[in-house]
Amino acid sequence: MTPAMIFVLILLLTMFAALIFEVARPDMVIFSVLVILLLSGILTVEEALSGFSNEGMLTVALLFIIAGAVQKTGFIDQLMEKWLQNSRTHTGTMMRFFVPISAFSAFLNNTPIVVTFTPMIKKWCETRGIAPSKFLIPLSYATILGGMITLMGTSTNLVVHGLMLDFGLKGFSLFTLTIVGVPVALIGLIYLFTIGYRLLPDNKGFGERMKEDSKEYIAEMQVTQNFANLDRSVEQAGLRELKGLYLIEIIRGDERISPVRSTTVIQTGDRLIFTGLISTIADLQKIKGLELETGTNITLHDLKDGSTSLVDAVVSDQSSLLSKSIKQSKFRSRYDAGVMAVHRNNERIRSKVGDIVLKPGDSLLLVAGGDFVEKYQQSNDFFVVSSLDTPPILNQSTKKGWVSVFLLLAMIVTVTLGWLSMFKAMALAIFILLITKIITPQEAKKSVHFNVLLLIASSLGIGTAMMKTGLAEWIASVLLRFGEPLGLVVILFLIYILTNVFTEIVTNSAAAVIMLPIGIEIAQRLAVDPRGIAVLIAIAASASFITPIGYQTNLIVYGPGGYKFTDYVKVGFPLSLIVMVTSVLIIYYVWF
Repeated sequence: MTPAMIFVLILLLTMFAALIFEVARPDMVIFSVLVILLLSGILTVEEALSGFSNEGMLTVALLFIIAGAVQKTGFIDQLMEKWLQNSRTHTGTMMRFFVPISAFSAFLNNTPIVVTFTPMIKKWCETRGIAPSKFLIPLSYATILGGMITLMGTSTNLVVHGLMLDFGLKGFSLFTLTIVGVPVALIGLIYLFTIGYRLLPDNKGFGERMKEDSKEYIAEMQVTQNFANLDRSVEQAGLRELKGLYLIEIIRGDERISPVRSTTVIQTGDRLIFTGLISTIADLQKIKGLELETGTNITLHDLKDGSTSLVDAVVSDQSSLLSKSIKQSKFRSRYDAGVMAVHRNNERIRSKVGDIVLKPGDSLLLVAGGDFVEKYQQSNDFFVVSSLDTPPILNQSTKKGWVSVFLLLAMIVTVTLGWLSMFKAMALAIFILLITKIITPQEAKKSVHFNVLLLIASSLGIGTAMMKTGLAEWIASVLLRFGEPLGLVVILFLIYILTNVFTEIVTNSAAAVIMLPIGIEIAQRLAVDPRGIAVLIAIAASASFITPIGYQTNLIVYGPGGYKFTDYVKVGFPLSLIVMVTSVLIIYYVWF
């Protein structure tokens, strides 16, 4: 190994460690590695920036906008709600729901699909007394399986396609992956409808558990005339920095003040509603003029009126709230909402609300303004924002819905017939969406996940460094030394397993970008079709079922389903094996 190869290998191992231990956001970790490769002279400026002009990466950006436009109209949501009305049995409902969902995922980005349908499924389950945990992991898995069917099904497929073009190879057509994707999706869905369903936990939804437990963490104090800080603000009265307690609402006669601002003035007779560590309630009782209402009947349902609502929000992996405590992020003033409780790994975190440092996938129970859901539905800080009382309102016209779906279908036809490339067809579709005002430029911008694009572009530069230094060639020779005596099928299994492990511990796009140069080297040495290897890597990089962190959609349903990490292993590991064996055998017989 040359010094340059050793340096790049050490950088890669450090990058993996930083991603596993969540030192920073994945896009920032991978971008930092790209900067180091640039400063060290291993990559030129042109090579480092090549990922930012890669066709695959730019196509992913356009895909986000198209998916956002279709989601915005609420057209598919309305269709699915009508379609579900006649469902009777659990298995029948799963088939009616997840077969169309997989089909949608073949042509739309799966993240917005899961974000849209998670609140709908939760509501549907809760009104029928079914545990949402029986449906939310299958929702994520169904979209992942559907994403494997076409080139535009997931960003991973587009990234692999773009890389192949960069390496001077023929990329994928729209349906190159279909020959593998359709059998894999069908077998995967059959597993979920039968064995997988039985392995899923029977958890109540986060909101339901909160409503049942609300007495544990809601306390009410009455302000008397003896209170030393009458007619002073909440902050001046010292009620902002209470140890382990959080003032979420003031009831003043018939008026309710929520969320409570630091400037709100305390008056005689106010009923102060606190949440947090109720074990520290004794500290409040020491304050002269505050009397504990021990017979309080306040419940979660009472903490809302026309102007406030109870909201369940899931912290996203690109949130600006990460690695900060709730207090440090100034959550209340920033979002005009109070955090009542935080759930992680199916457990409520029993520590001071203000001191909890948020992580991706955390579920927050909020008392928020009535417009919170509408305001932050598309925010990068949260995955799923849904009211615990009402489903999301669909306020778009049916006409716009039909136009956006027609445009999507027209785009698919033009690409299939070879009239336009994927990139050109998407660019044209977005141009029409903008001039017909189905989406505004601001909405288009909000639909794009810039952190995902940064991650992909940076990963492409790292892939270039692996090829340039010879590290990809060296890893390929090590794999071949071990696998060649055992035959091509074993080599295909090794490539799949290695890609899949990378996907589970880093991200799908990064795994694909790191493995593709190695796969191409192996294909050249064995004199086999590199497209077969590229299809294998695209499928393996998407097939993230074993952990909630490997794929964004798994993380989205983590909190709302009340899952534990082990639930993904229990249900996802058999599915992972099924997808691996099916994919490798089909690819071997079709391409080799």
